[in-house]
Amino acid sequence: MFRLALGYTSLPGLALCCVGFVLASAGLPAWSQEAIGSAFGGTSPWQSRASADADPQPGTALGYASNGLTARFEDSAYAPRAITRQHEVLPTVVIENDPWCFQSLPEGLIYRSYWAGVKESRFAAQWSHEEGEGWIWDLAFGGRVGLFRYGSTDPLRAEGWQLDMEGAALPRLDLEESLDVTAVDFRFGLPITYGVGRYQTKFGYYHLSSHLGDEFMLKNPGVPRINFSRDVMVWGNSFDLSEQLRVYAEAGWAFVSDDGSEPWEFQFGFDWSPGKPTRLCPVPFLAVNGHLREEVAFGGNLSLQAGWLWRGISGHVFRMGMLYFNGKSDQFEFFNRDEQKLGLGMWYDY
Repeated sequence: MFRLALGYTSLPGLALCCVGFVLASAGLPAWSQEAIGSAFGGTSPWQSRASADADPQPGTALGYASNGLTARFEDSAYAPRAITRQHEVLPTVVIENDPWCFQSLPEGLIYRSYWAGVKESRFAAQWSHEEGEGWIWDLAFGGRVGLFRYGSTDPLRAEGWQLDMEGAALPRLDLEESLDVTAVDFRFGLPITYGVGRYQTKFGYYHLSSHLGDEFMLKNPGVPRINFSRDVMVWGNSFDLSEQLRVYAEAGWAFVSDDGSEPWEFQFGFDWSPGKPTRLCPVPFLAVNGHLREEVAFGGNLSLQAGWLWRGISGHVFRMGMLYFNGKSDQFEFFNRDEQKLGLGMWYDY
């Protein structure tokens, strides 16, 4: 007959042996192993295996089970010839860093847009009440994408060098005057960005020009139209203090500026939100941006946004929440006018 022998021939002994080897694989000390065997009045299973390995009995066959168990087949017509198989050692798996390579139209951005920056290229809609002017609708039709990258392929936290292209139309509609177009700003830019680890930087060019709306000019013939425009070289730096918190600062110098625009501008602020991709449920976010401009004696505006955020595996972000704006107008046809806005918004960033 066929039977499994490990120093015990009873079913309780077999069960104890199996439990003992599981504990041994978990790192149970040797004295505990001895105690388990002694408690049941017999030699421990580890001793049994050692003796079986050292002195196999005639007419038996030795083999290793997949869990390292040594078994003997005695007095069986099915007993094979003596076979000894050594334990297999699995190869060590080494996870290498994402190698840098050249990519065209890469997924994701290295230097991401400032969430509370009011002149960033994105898709957005903001409904707010402006003190003294009533209800307005600020829109953004645009985006920012990567053209070429030499760096990693991770779309969420990419590293390397990248050339981006960005652009947007930024109109303002008057909700209390049949959705008349009050003004619109246009922006186009080509930033070169670099990032490694927690640090990112960008150097680039953008053009911005402002235009008064036709309906607004017809209803307000006494308001002068200005040709506010600027061609700017920018240098920005950002740093991830943690996976959730990013801080940044940027300086811009306009080598061409017209109709009230002056060369220097500065931005600074932070974006906070859990940094991993989301599923159906959003996560909270908070963003603050300050923008100082030379044409208003280095005054400017403060923008705050807070609400809920969804993030994709490519790093694209969709946000919904509340906004507060205080300072000089973000429609540069009215660059010297004070505004205070409170409202709701939706923003989509690439």
